[in-house]
Amino acid sequence: MRWLRSLDIPAEWLWLQHVLIIAAAILVALVVHAVAMRVAGHAARRTASQSDDLVLEHIRQPLRWVAIAIAVSFAMRLVPMSSEGRDIWRQVLGFGVPALLGWLAVAGLRALQGVVYLRADINVEDNLRARRKRTRAQILGRIGIFLIVFVTVCLMLLSVPGIRTIGVTLMASAGIAGLVVGAAAQPALKNLIAGVQMAFTEPIRLDDVVIIDNEWGRIEQIHLTFVVVRIWDERRLVVPVAKFLENSFQNWTRETSQLLGSVFWYLDPAADIPRLRTKMGELVEASPRWDRRFFNMQVTDVKPDSIEVRGLMTARDASVSFDLRCEIREGLLNYIRHEMPEALPRRRLEHSIPPRHGEGDQPQAGGGGVPQGTS
Repeated sequence: MRWLRSLDIPAEWLWLQHVLIIAAAILVALVVHAVAMRVAGHAARRTASQSDDLVLEHIRQPLRWVAIAIAVSFAMRLVPMSSEGRDIWRQVLGFGVPALLGWLAVAGLRALQGVVYLRADINVEDNLRARRKRTRAQILGRIGIFLIVFVTVCLMLLSVPGIRTIGVTLMASAGIAGLVVGAAAQPALKNLIAGVQMAFTEPIRLDDVVIIDNEWGRIEQIHLTFVVVRIWDERRLVVPVAKFLENSFQNWTRETSQLLGSVFWYLDPAADIPRLRTKMGELVEASPRWDRRFFNMQVTDVKPDSIEVRGLMTARDASVSFDLRCEIREGLLNYIRHEMPEALPRRRLEHSIPPRHGEGDQPQAGGGGVPQGTS
């Protein structure tokens, strides 16, 4: 840059010299960034894992702007400025540098989340460990992003002398302000703390099957203060995080996704149960939805006009279990309708037939068949 200073440039054209210095610094930063990214991309393509490509994709843009900021900050040392201009430039740096560093930190954290999602595949049959990793990565990632943004905003505000002075003044009343803010933000803070607790206790995980508020659904999203449950009919139930720690709910995939499903039939008491049990076994064994673990049929209750017959069968998860139950229920009903109609419930009535008039009476002599005692 000394050759620019050695030029005899008129005073009215000094701004051009400053622009050229800054432009040259930006150009150098872009060239260095492009070369570094090209080398890193070439190295990432030589590995079999996709994690390197994912990290580069996330941090490419933030690194470009960080490189530009560093180059411009060095270039500005070569630009003569007044004291007022220097103060303005320091103020710009005070806002820009923390913002860029915070952007880079958030991008790096999201890249780590992407690597965890990439390595934890939940499309496999036994995905309990993968769902646990994804749940922790999502919750802890949101907490990390919140903390990064909070620290970034604090650093940006501390660069302003006026705000820093006001902050020192407000420290005297921090106790009262803390009580007021704590009382006003109690529900939000409660859910926030519950979200941190959920990341380690894991009462629920992503893609868990739960029943809450009498609704069956899957955990779709876990945020810091609320959870989104995708109901079976495509509705979305938004539940505060604290509710999963304070209230009872059903988690059908807490340890494993395997379930034991039940089907009930109400049949005539004279139904041939061994025959039906054999037919149910044929239907279950022929179904690809059965996981080959267990099935059974038993009479579980007797009612005045029917008996309750329960069939049990196992499946690998809740969705498959529901389809298997419907399949066996329909199959056995079809068999009963065509092959064993006598097994369908029937209402039995008992009634006596009154004797016909005069039946069983012997005609009296001379009475013309008229009973005695009549006229």
